Amino acid sequence: MSTLHPPELGRTPSLQGEGGRVSPPAPSRQGSDSGHWDLAAVVGGLRAVRDRWRESQGRTKEFGGREFPSRDALELIVGQLVGALFPMRLGPTDLRQESEDFYVGYTLDAALHGLLEQVTLELLHQARHSALGSDAARAQAIGLVREFAAVLPEIRALLDTDVLAAYQGDPAARSVDEIVLCYPGVLAVIHHRIAHRLYRFGVPLIARIVSELAHSATGIDIHPGATVGHSFFIDHGTGVVIGETAVIGNRVRLYQAVTLGAKRFELGEDGALAKGQPRHPVLEDDVVVYAGATILGRITIGAGSSIGGNVWLTHSVPPGSHISQASLQQHAPAPREGVRA
Repeated sequence: MSTLHPPELGRTPSLQGEGGRVSPPAPSRQGSDSGHWDLAAVVGGLRAVRDRWRESQGRTKEFGGREFPSRDALELIVGQLVGALFPMRLGPTDLRQESEDFYVGYTLDAALHGLLEQVTLELLHQARHSALGSDAARAQAIGLVREFAAVLPEIRALLDTDVLAAYQGDPAARSVDEIVLCYPGVLAVIHHRIAHRLYRFGVPLIARIVSELAHSATGIDIHPGATVGHSFFIDHGTGVVIGETAVIGNRVRLYQAVTLGAKRFELGEDGALAKGQPRHPVLEDDVVVYAGATILGRITIGAGSSIGGNVWLTHSVPPGSHISQASLQQHAPAPREGVRA
């Protein structure tokens, strides 16, 4: 049996020069050359801008350390989680099945410890703006990460339904392995399944960073607050936008450039945008939305409906509806007298 040597997680690889030698970093140009751009004045100016921003946001200098989760750290953590969820396809190239559990255990341990650090940062930040003490925030972080670890098997089982839906829904797919390895929609959904759990567990900033990592890689923007049922398939995917309060049922399929967005934004008593209000569509089970369709507002698309390409829809439709641009034009209200169509 071959021995798996686990990677040294979190280390930056060396830059190899000619002949395998390590190339030294380029020498610093700070020194006599720095006078060309008056570095001290620029640093002082940036400090003054930061101080004004922190004062305007009611932040003190008492904390002194990093206040927020790190995007770079979370990118590494998510990569580890994805490898642990799909070890033989998205794990290391030299992994063998007899070493699979060892790799999953080692990688998950590293990922969960890293996640604990990031969750602690977010909860400590929340604690500084609430009555929650720092000790309570740290204890809450441990419980949260423990809960998240416990649902990882459930997340993997849910993702299996998404992969199978993609395979069954795309005649060009040759295997489920191709789906996992190649399809951007599946990558975005993997990130969403992770992000949505973290969002529900009370760390929305971390969840948003996780979803934005997939957005940057795939062009698919799924807010971590969106609720998505099983067997979800995004085909092609580029330009898909799914808003925070969208609710998507089971066996739903979306094509590229679909938007599930808000029609309008409610204002609170203070005149600011109201947060968290239901403002995105509800898609019931077995709905198909074709490329370029835009569905806006808190409307319901009934079960088994299909929404045609480039349709602009702002009203609910009953189950079994088939909406196209032509059908919308046929049912459009007649222009009022004196108003040009």
